[in-house]
Amino acid sequence: MNFNIAEFQASYGQSDQIPQSTLPEIVFSGKSNVGKSSLINKILNRKSIARVSAKPGKTATINFFKLKEAYFVDLPGYGYAKVSHDEKKRWAELVEGYFAQNRNISLVIQICDIRHSPTADDLSMINFLYENNYHFIIALTKMDKLKNSQRQRKIEKLKEELFEYEGILLYPCSSNDGKGIEEIKKNIEDSIVYDRGVSEKKRLYKITEGV
Repeated sequence: MNFNIAEFQASYGQSDQIPQSTLPEIVFSGKSNVGKSSLINKILNRKSIARVSAKPGKTATINFFKLKEAYFVDLPGYGYAKVSHDEKKRWAELVEGYFAQNRNISLVIQICDIRHSPTADDLSMINFLYENNYHFIIALTKMDKLKNSQRQRKIEKLKEELFEYEGILLYPCSSNDGKGIEEIKKNIEDSIVYDRGVSEKKRLYKITEGV
């Protein structure tokens, strides 16, 4: 799979604007300011194909990026306290509307900051993905901010916090130095190949850690 050939396709502010799936979709989900756009840019080896907002909570659309084999789907970040209640509601309806459609979702990359425990919104999203049997992994961004010993302690703590979710894959990564990015790219490739071979969605892996 060629990650270096990608282009911005479109942004949608309402779920009924989104056209039907024509390719497998790799979905990126996470709270505001968790490094979602930076991770997409790093995977695609581009500096700014996904715009990194200076103000958390600024992105209010679902953004599509087209590769030859798939679409990358960038969901709006959630959980920013300074956004109005009406705007949070609109974002929730947009994301819920996207998942309610009959879409060809091959993989959801749920993004969390490795330095912190999952927020209530993170856990709500993880529970939604798990209960609805989506194939998903958790990318733990900003691993370069921690020493190796700190990182291992954070991973062990996170595994304890998520013990009830069997089979979750954890991928520590950094958009700064690129560590962990190749492992995430391999998972994306595997999910697309797997998706071509089956018609029924089911969880692909049954191991507890991606590292």
